[in-house]
Amino acid sequence: MKLKDLDIIITAPPPPGWGGRYWILVKLTTDNGIIGWGECYASSVGPEAMRGVIEDVFERHMAGENPENIELMFRRAYSSGFTQRPDLTVMGAFSGLEIACWDILGKARERPVWALLGGRMNDRLRAYTYLYPLPQHEVADFWTSPEMAAEAALDCVERGYTAVKFDPAGPYTMRGGHMPAMSDISMSAAFCKAIREAVGDRADLLFGTHGQFTTGGAIRLAKALEPYSPLWFEEPIPPDNVGEMAKVAAATSIPVATGERLTTKTEFAPVLRQGAATILQPALGRAGGIWEMKKVAAMAEVYNAQMAPHLYAGPVEWTANVHLATSIPNLLMCETIETPFHDALIKGSIKVEDGFIVPPETPGLGIEVDEVLARANPFDGEGLHLEMQDAPCDYVNGNNFAGGAPVKDG
Repeated sequence: MKLKDLDIIITAPPPPGWGGRYWILVKLTTDNGIIGWGECYASSVGPEAMRGVIEDVFERHMAGENPENIELMFRRAYSSGFTQRPDLTVMGAFSGLEIACWDILGKARERPVWALLGGRMNDRLRAYTYLYPLPQHEVADFWTSPEMAAEAALDCVERGYTAVKFDPAGPYTMRGGHMPAMSDISMSAAFCKAIREAVGDRADLLFGTHGQFTTGGAIRLAKALEPYSPLWFEEPIPPDNVGEMAKVAAATSIPVATGERLTTKTEFAPVLRQGAATILQPALGRAGGIWEMKKVAAMAEVYNAQMAPHLYAGPVEWTANVHLATSIPNLLMCETIETPFHDALIKGSIKVEDGFIVPPETPGLGIEVDEVLARANPFDGEGLHLEMQDAPCDYVNGNNFAGGAPVKDG
């Protein structure tokens, strides 16, 4: 069995666009006709430029290879161009292709992917979700309304979720770490207070930030959140400065989580070694793929750290997360996004039920991709999957940062 053909589909979720402006799906076909699906979570270059990268990585390192040889293909891609170091774009391409290889292998052996990763460790997986506006909410006002957030959190809990995530702490600016405005600290505390009062101890609070603070600013914010006992403080400073993140972790009682922007064990290892985080959040379509993150999970186990696979993408990456999560002992929970488009794209193959995911028993990833639907929703915008704003933090008028990468209706 050899890898023969590659097809790439760039599909765009309809408004409001939860999960990013576009998803890059890859379809691999072997010389004996087995099809595997993957998803490349890559956002640092545009999707058409990324198409060229994916094609190059496949042709250069994978075409004609046995899909079993994942370690070999990883080393080729990781070492390409005389590098042997993490490259976010190349690894984003390889990761989606690697996921498709696992889909092929599971189908060839008529077993789910988790069965090839050491077997089933977890019979069901705890899921969590971001807080999204309910139908009665005005979307523009939602991101700065503790009351609306509390209503959304209660709705999630009533649907079975035991953890909810929110990120009201101000702008994600390309200028790097900034000192939060006092109004942003107050807003963050107000969100925690309102949500905690709404859900009580029925759900954990997951406080999301996206690397936007200085070390001192992150510590100040953490102190304001501690009375509400969040389960985690996510990526409080830019993710490339592991030593400074360790200072934040040492200064707060809230567990620090990080990992959505990291790739390969090379970048995750210092986080564990320096005590910068005890919860790792790899995005499998970027971080090196399923096998590489199985290794990271084993490393985390040694440091008494847990895994919480990240998702701000489409359902194919989510499915890869599910298989990894099923096979590891140190799983905390899995991020999920429930929208009609996410569900329809995999024809309802895997679902969240009462706040938990039941691992699939069907071969491969266990999904059926609706290729017609994916092709019927092409991306025609100019933005990247996710973007940071140019403007600095506003210390005068306050900050109203809309979550994710919302798509304008019409």
